[in-house]
Amino acid sequence: MSKRNIFEEVDGERSAKPPAQTGLIDRKNSGARKAIRAWLMVLFALVVAMIVVGGLTRLTDSGLSITEWKPITGAVPPLSEADWQIEFDKYQQIDQWRIENQWMQLDDFKSIYWWEWSHRQLGRVIGLIWAIGFLGFLVARKIPVGWTGRLALPGLLGGLQGGIGWWMVASGVTQGEGIVTVASYRLAVHLGLAFVILGFLAWYVMLLSREERDLMQARRGREIRLFNLSTGLLHLAFLQIVFGALVAGIDAGRSYTDWPLMGGQVIPQNPFQFEPLWVNFFENPGLVQFIHRITGYLLLGLGVTVWLRGRRSAHLITQKAFHLVFAILFAQIALGVVTVLYAAPWEIAIQHQLLAVVLWSVILRARFLSAYPITTSIKDIKQ
Repeated sequence: MSKRNIFEEVDGERSAKPPAQTGLIDRKNSGARKAIRAWLMVLFALVVAMIVVGGLTRLTDSGLSITEWKPITGAVPPLSEADWQIEFDKYQQIDQWRIENQWMQLDDFKSIYWWEWSHRQLGRVIGLIWAIGFLGFLVARKIPVGWTGRLALPGLLGGLQGGIGWWMVASGVTQGEGIVTVASYRLAVHLGLAFVILGFLAWYVMLLSREERDLMQARRGREIRLFNLSTGLLHLAFLQIVFGALVAGIDAGRSYTDWPLMGGQVIPQNPFQFEPLWVNFFENPGLVQFIHRITGYLLLGLGVTVWLRGRRSAHLITQKAFHLVFAILFAQIALGVVTVLYAAPWEIAIQHQLLAVVLWSVILRARFLSAYPITTSIKDIKQ
């Protein structure tokens, strides 16, 4: 037998270490991240469209044209003149037609019917696309680990939104009560939930845009104070959106058309003229618009504070995100003033609502980047 070197391995094959494997975290949790992200982006775009169509439905006073809730059969519109007449007859039974719209002929009714039908139909399309996508990814086992509940949430909230939509419409489908519009607080709940759904979709899209490994590393650089400030800005922006829905619900934007005063005063006349007291916060046009204005000033003040902190971020992309937030916030407040001065015509009012969606989205993005910053090189910062 040949002599062995004392440093020679007895069993070279058995003692050899296997090569290191990288990317185990991403491999374990990957799923169909890109496909799911694209699906969520489609849902996001459809929800934005839903908000816009819903706003136009409200601004054209079309929301009560369909007096029944038929989630399945209601997808089919009237197909003959006889069918149209049946729907028109139903509309003529409610207070809105009896008090405000007795001048309407069948063709006039059709114009408002199509707005409401389109709004409901879009809701059905969103629900269908969510269901097909969710079940498809679930059956194919392509959902990343820990994401099943997250992806189910938009669908559950969407189903709840449909019920709230009818709860809202039902408040205005009355006979003999003298009510000609939906309850403003129900409208606010309906719009608020739409923005909640939009927020979840946007956050999920941003999470899926980066690998798990990248997110885990970025989390170590989280700017806590900036994240908390942007969270506060997000909450106040949401509150302002809800107040905007209250304004739209009672056409309060057309009650005082001067600025910065209201009817020549800081506080409008008779802010608490209704009994009981709490009713004024929902149904007094002057008080509702006043609250919306004051909240706008508070939002601007907090926005400036957040922007000053954000521009000192250690990350260039985060800085730019907060610059964008401030620019959109300033534009939104300026557009709000223009909306008031022109007595809220639908062409300007719908732009104001759409810009609220943009503001909501850019605040979410800035908040996300403060939680998961993207590191840039010194060369990028100098540029």
